[in-house]
Amino acid sequence: MTKITLEQFEKMMEFDVVKNHCCVEVEFYVDDSLEYNSCCLGKTIDRRTKEAVYWYGLVPDGSQAYDYDSLCDFVSAPIFNGKSIKEIWSLITIYSIDGCVPDDRLKVYWGLEKSSLLEPTS
Repeated sequence: MTKITLEQFEKMMEFDVVKNHCCVEVEFYVDDSLEYNSCCLGKTIDRRTKEAVYWYGLVPDGSQAYDYDSLCDFVSAPIFNGKSIKEIWSLITIYSIDGCVPDDRLKVYWGLEKSSLLEPTS
């Protein structure tokens, strides 16, 4: 489990998923929250528009799923009981990124390492 700064998170979410034909998926929880204990968020390519879209899936039944067209709207949306992820960032703990150990994937998204997962296949 990993803690990163909001600035580090925003840098990761600025990764160009359209250019790289990929998606970012983060599994996280809000510390000491019974409601937000198995959440997901990410960035992917909208099939309809072919543009990047940011998304949340906060509870297993899908009743708290949200999509946003911009990073600003995504981090500012008051979806955690009236607060944004920006406001509660100190309470966010990351389980995994793309199903991998967070530290390994962060290096890729921050441009510190290359990944064969982002290479085109023949």
